[in-house]
Amino acid sequence: MSHDVSRRVFVKAGALSLVSLGFDPLFLGRTAYAQRVPARGPGSKTLVCIFQRGAVDGLSMIVPYADEWYYRERRRIVVPRPGSAPDAALDLDRRFGLHPRLGALKPLFDAGQLAIVEAVGSPDPSRSHFDAQDFMETGTPGDRATRDGWLNRCLAHDREHRDTPFRGVAMGPQLPRALQGSAPALAIGDLQAFGIRAPEPARDRLTAAFEALWSGAETGIVASTAAESFEAIRQLRAANPAQYRPADGVAYPAGPLGHALLQVAQLVKADLGAEILFVDVGGWDTHVNQGNGANGELATRLDDFGQALAAFARDLGERMADVVVLTMSEFGRTIRENGDAGTDHGHATAMFVLGGPVRGGRVLGRWPGLAPEQRFEGRDLAVTTDFRDLFGEVAARHLGVAQLEVLFPGYDLSADRFPGVLA
Repeated sequence: MSHDVSRRVFVKAGALSLVSLGFDPLFLGRTAYAQRVPARGPGSKTLVCIFQRGAVDGLSMIVPYADEWYYRERRRIVVPRPGSAPDAALDLDRRFGLHPRLGALKPLFDAGQLAIVEAVGSPDPSRSHFDAQDFMETGTPGDRATRDGWLNRCLAHDREHRDTPFRGVAMGPQLPRALQGSAPALAIGDLQAFGIRAPEPARDRLTAAFEALWSGAETGIVASTAAESFEAIRQLRAANPAQYRPADGVAYPAGPLGHALLQVAQLVKADLGAEILFVDVGGWDTHVNQGNGANGELATRLDDFGQALAAFARDLGERMADVVVLTMSEFGRTIRENGDAGTDHGHATAMFVLGGPVRGGRVLGRWPGLAPEQRFEGRDLAVTTDFRDLFGEVAARHLGVAQLEVLFPGYDLSADRFPGVLA
């Protein structure tokens, strides 16, 4: 077989994949616009979004132990009141308690770095994972015609900062809907594997061959896209992610979320100009054997979730002054447990906001109550905070987005409805 590089390429859904002969493929998500000028350094604001796909049970994650209906509707999967059992909820404010397997986050809450927003969600009544996730990522509930994501519109708001291919990065093999759009963004499955993987010195020859190949392409957009891709490879190689070591005493959990957040910390500390970073974590669709405070599928997931977030905060240390972590999930779970000791698709849930700029130590949002007459459609926790009000507050007060109507078309976003997670 010839050592010449073939023009075997494909472009699909805005993602570029370069396939080399005889070596592992290079996968890049949407490639970024790079002006070859220095990236933003320390002091720049970074938003880390974590999507809990599958609809997390906010009523077990943040236990409304002061509401008697929680205990009347859940017998097998109930999380005990604070102080009533070894696996009881951890009291937050005499109304709500943290799931005991999220104990690693309690010091962050007590230190005022973690805020919780209750009864947050979408006004759209869909209980379809696909539709609800799509609406939350596009920022247009009920509108299936929206093609770009609200985070991509965030990136597009300020052209002045377009100086690095790493402004928007998804840690995964493909770009999520939230980051798709006209503003450039990258999808990276693994920092250490990012780039062309081949033995030295063949790798440099292969890189040069790809650059020469794409620079001669007939369409300017493909040529510039390839150049931007290789610029990202060069910058990341210079950052040398293989040599990264977390801060002293910090150990990330071994699961996918821990690995993803470790890589997010690498990108932040490398000062490559990361502004918006996106992480997916699945497994929250607990229809069967959800478990209680100590045991079950949800407890295991929450333990990993809390440990990963706490490790990330400790790893960044003082850098957390410029970082906000926002968690989200497409909807919550039913108030009443089902016949399989689980919960079904619901409506509102709870979301976390973590970081140095956060006005934490509080459970925010108006609690609608769990009594039958207070429920959405007679079965679910009602939404009292539209997710766009929470996301809009983070975009405005942390990232400095001024034109909020561009982020959420058709929605009259007002600071009066912000839940108050940031100063």
